[in-house]
Amino acid sequence: MSESISAELDSPNIDSKNTNILPFEFRGKGFEYFKLWVVNALLTVLTLGIYSAWATVRNNRYLHANLYLNKTHFRYLATPMQILKGRVIAIIALAIYTAAIQFIPVLGAVLGIALLIAIPYFVNQSLAFDRRMTSYNNIQFRFSATYWQAVKAIILWPLLGIFTMGILYPKAFKEINAYLVNNSSYGKTQFQFSAKAWDYGKPALIAAAIMLVLGLIGFGVISAVPAFAALLPVIVLPAYLFLIIFAIVTLNNIFYRNLHIEEHHFNANFTMPGLFKVILINTLLTIVTLGLYLPAAKIRMIKYLAENVSLEVNGSLENFRAAPAQDVGALGEEMGQAFDFGV
Repeated sequence: MSESISAELDSPNIDSKNTNILPFEFRGKGFEYFKLWVVNALLTVLTLGIYSAWATVRNNRYLHANLYLNKTHFRYLATPMQILKGRVIAIIALAIYTAAIQFIPVLGAVLGIALLIAIPYFVNQSLAFDRRMTSYNNIQFRFSATYWQAVKAIILWPLLGIFTMGILYPKAFKEINAYLVNNSSYGKTQFQFSAKAWDYGKPALIAAAIMLVLGLIGFGVISAVPAFAALLPVIVLPAYLFLIIFAIVTLNNIFYRNLHIEEHHFNANFTMPGLFKVILINTLLTIVTLGLYLPAAKIRMIKYLAENVSLEVNGSLENFRAAPAQDVGALGEEMGQAFDFGV
């Protein structure tokens, strides 16, 4: 495994004394991915689901291989057998749990409690596997978090957000992202997340104010002219879509603009018109093609996300080093999918 990012050093775009902006680029094509998607779907059906492990690997390898940074693409390193083994164990566990609930309720309750306790562990394992199976310039990513860190991020803070009627949701969002970033590393170099709770609190207040104003206007109009009540869905749906796009754009911008690795900084420039255009085109073409456009829609969305994220390089990238090899299985990821939990 390479000890440094030699390709980066050889590039004329990198100057150790200057700041350089390296944009991300996704080179995948909708029709290419559609063909891959069709073959994966057919073989998965013909093999009664067994091929799904190979489909997952082929899918991830295609997406990773078409994501570029500074003319170098990412790689997905997992093998189908790693995915299949974890998937088989997860399915067996799900079957046992389902049978216990149906026929031995007491045992089902005990297993349910055990599963609840195990969720943070499986989330950690899933993230560790996902990171380790991704590499750039022959250096793998890593994820290492304690059980308690996972408990706080994915259970305690979201619960506090609920119990405080949303007041602590900004803090919960910040803590979840800090958990994901601060426990991740590129080789031996750790990522850092610098966002504050107020960074999430400001857009939350804006969204709440918009909802309040729209609600008051709608209530006033309907009270004055009850016949307009039939038009309420026409008003609510666009407002709901506006808030969803606002949330996606805002949260992504906050995340990437506060993401760092050593002296290098990420940046994002997502806009509401840009995201709305992608969603509108994807939705219309998916409806017109009766769902066949879904693979191409995924590619269009990934392209949009990639082209709006960049890495600001300050100085040299030569200090990155590969971390020692780790043995992390895919069980955590598959358990998360089987029992529908994860981050």
